[in-house]
Amino acid sequence: MKNILLITPPFTQLNTPYPATAYLKGFLNTKNIPSYQMDLGIEVLLELFSKQGLIDLFQVSLPIDISENAQRIYALQKEYIKTIEATIAFLQGNNPSMARQICQEHFLPEASRFAQLDDMDWAFGTMGLQDKAKHFATLYLEDLSDYIVEVVDENFGFSRYAERLGRSANSFDELYAHLNAAPTYIDRITLQILQQRINQVQPELICFSVPFPGNLYSAFRAAQYIKTNFSKVKIAMGGGFPNTELRNLTDVRVFDFFDFITLDDGELPVELLYANLVDPQRKEFKRTLLLENGGVVLQNNSLQSDYKQSEVGTPDYSDLFLNKYISVIEMANPMHSLWSDGRWNKLTMAHGCYWGKCTFCDISLDYIKLYEPIAAKLLVDRMEELIAQTGENGFHFVDEAAPPALMRELALEILRRNLVVTWWTNIRFEKSFSADLCYLLKASGCIAVSGGLEVASDRLLALIKKGVTVEQVAQVTRNFTESGIMVHAYLMYGYPTQTVQETIDSLEMVRQLFELGILQSGFWHQFAMTAHSPVGMFPEDFGVIPEVNEVSFAHNDIVFKDKTGINHDKFSFGLKKSLFNYMHGICFDYPLKDWFDFKIPNTTIAPDYLYNCLLKETDFTIKSSAKILWLGGMPLTTVISKTKKGMTWENLQLLFHDKREEHSITLELEKGLWLVETLKQISISNDKLKTFVELKADFETQLEDFELFWYSKPMLTLREKGLLVL
Repeated sequence: MKNILLITPPFTQLNTPYPATAYLKGFLNTKNIPSYQMDLGIEVLLELFSKQGLIDLFQVSLPIDISENAQRIYALQKEYIKTIEATIAFLQGNNPSMARQICQEHFLPEASRFAQLDDMDWAFGTMGLQDKAKHFATLYLEDLSDYIVEVVDENFGFSRYAERLGRSANSFDELYAHLNAAPTYIDRITLQILQQRINQVQPELICFSVPFPGNLYSAFRAAQYIKTNFSKVKIAMGGGFPNTELRNLTDVRVFDFFDFITLDDGELPVELLYANLVDPQRKEFKRTLLLENGGVVLQNNSLQSDYKQSEVGTPDYSDLFLNKYISVIEMANPMHSLWSDGRWNKLTMAHGCYWGKCTFCDISLDYIKLYEPIAAKLLVDRMEELIAQTGENGFHFVDEAAPPALMRELALEILRRNLVVTWWTNIRFEKSFSADLCYLLKASGCIAVSGGLEVASDRLLALIKKGVTVEQVAQVTRNFTESGIMVHAYLMYGYPTQTVQETIDSLEMVRQLFELGILQSGFWHQFAMTAHSPVGMFPEDFGVIPEVNEVSFAHNDIVFKDKTGINHDKFSFGLKKSLFNYMHGICFDYPLKDWFDFKIPNTTIAPDYLYNCLLKETDFTIKSSAKILWLGGMPLTTVISKTKKGMTWENLQLLFHDKREEHSITLELEKGLWLVETLKQISISNDKLKTFVELKADFETQLEDFELFWYSKPMLTLREKGLLVL
C-alpha cells in the first residue's frame, strides 16, 4: 500500500492542531487509504523552545545595531536556558505546581513584554493563579520571539511565518527569490524534522494543507526540499490559501515545487490523486491545478460528485502530538483566551453558510455558498468518537455561522445522552437566539459564541446585508450573557462609504455593549476587499475604485480607494486601544475623543441608547408549533389542605431541587397533578417533545383557561428554572 503524508506547515496555533489534516485523515480512513499526519509548526516550536534549542539560538552572532531589549535577553541567556523546559512543560499542562513559582518575581527573566504588568493583580483577580502564570509564561515566550525576530529571523511569528510574502502576492517573484536564497535558521530546524518524518513514513504522496498566508512560505520551502531530496514523491497543496488566492494561478514556476494544487473540498481530489498513483493510466482529477503542455491547467475531468458531509467520516487526530501543544494567555480576558488556551477538538456543524449574503464575504466560493448541515445525532456520534480518541471533551465548532436550529438539536442530543462536554462556535446575532434557546445551549455545555457585529451602524449593516440591527445584536448578546455564555464580537471599520461620524458612532455602540456587560470580548479589523466577495466582484456598486494589477500568482485581497477619500488607517490605534480597556472593564467614562490624537466629531448616539433598547418589552406570543422542554428534575409533592369558612380545598406543593438551590410552587390540586405528569412527558429523556398547541389541548381536556394557567406566577417561576419554549 502506498502511504500519504498530510502536513500543516509552520505556523498556525500553539494550543491545538489546525483541523484540516485531521478531517482529511478521517475521510481517508473510510476509504482504507493509509495516511499519516504531522503539525510541522508545533514540532518546530518545541525544538526551538527547548534547552538545546536556546543554547543553539544564543550562539548566533549578534548584529551590530542590536536593541537594548535584545541585549538584555542575550545577557540573561543562562536564565532563559535554565527555565525554558519547566515553563514549556507548565504550558503543556504537565507541571501545574509551577504556577506559584512562575507568579513570583525573580523566577522568569523579564524583558520588554513585562512592562505592561502594572495591574496584573487586579486583571487576574477573577482568572486565578494558573491563568496568571500562563500569562507570565506567554510574555516570557513573546520576549524570546522578539529576540528571534531581531537577531535570527525577521519573518518569525508564533502563528505565522513570512506572512508578508504570501499576502495577496499577485506575482510569485518575491517569494521565488526568497526560496532561492539560503534556508533561514527556522528553515533548517523545519527541514531537519521533515526529513526524519519522511524517512519514517516513506510516503509516495505528500499533501500540504495551507490555510493562511503565514503558512505559505514554509510549505514552498518544504516542497523544495522534498523535490531535491525525495524526487520520486508527489507533492500536492490544498487548503484555505489556494482555495481563495490561487484560483487564477498562471505562473509555471510554482510547479517546480508542487505537482498538484487542489481547490475547495479536498476529500475527492486527494482520493483521486491517490488513485492515480495506484494506477498511473487513470489520470482522473477533481478541481486540480497542474502543469500540462508547458502551461497551468485546471483539470476537472472526474464525473464523480463531492462527498456529502455524512460520508466524510470523523476527524482523526492520531499521529499528532496532542499532549505537547502549549496553552498561552495573551491578555486577561477569559473570552479572548479561548483561541489560545486549551486543547479543542474541532468539528463542523454545517458546510458553508446558511445566510450566505454578506457583501464582504467570499459568498461566490464553495466553502461559503454550498450549505449542507449535518444531522445532530451524527454530530454527537462524532463527538463521542473524538472524546474516546483524544481524551478531550472540549469542542470548537469551526462553522462560518452555526445554524440556530441545528444548535438547538445538537444541544438536545448532548443532553439526552448525558454527555459532559464544553463547546463554542461562531454565529450570526439573529433573533432566533431567544433567552430560552440560550438557556438550553448553556445547559448542554456551550460556554461562548463569537459573531460578526461588523460596523455597529444600521445603515452599514443593511448595506452589508448582515440581516441584523444593532438593537437586535444587543438583545441577543444580552440573552447569551444572562444565560452564562460569553460573547465575542468581530468589529469592522473602513467599510466602503463609511463616514467618520459612523466610525465614531460605531465605537460608542461598542462602548455601551461593554458597559452594559453584554459583550465580553471583541476585535477590530479594517475592511479588506476580497476578489470573491460582492464588493470585490461589483466594486462600482459600493463606491470603491479597485487597483487593477496583473495576476499570475495570488489574488484575493484587492487594494482599493474609497470614493469618500477618508483615511481609515488613522482610526486603527484609537479603536483598538479603547477596546483593550473596555475588555478589561475600565475607561467607560472616557470621552471618545481621548482615544484619538486628532479631532473627531461628537457621537450622535445617546449614552443610554442600548440600555433603552433592552427595556423594550419582549413579545410573549408563543408559536403553536414551539416545542416545550423541561430541563429540571421531578418535584417532591405534598398535598396541602386548607379550610376557610367551612370550605375545604386541597393544593399541591411542588418542591424542586436544582444544582444550587431549591424552590417551590403551589397549585390547585388538579392543576398540580396535571403538571407533574406533564413534566415527565416534556423532560429531556423523551425523544419527541410536545408542542405548545399539544400541551394546550391536553390541558383543556381536563381543565380550563390554559393561558391563565401558563402565564400565572407559579409557571413563570418554572420558566426561569428550566421550562423552555423552543
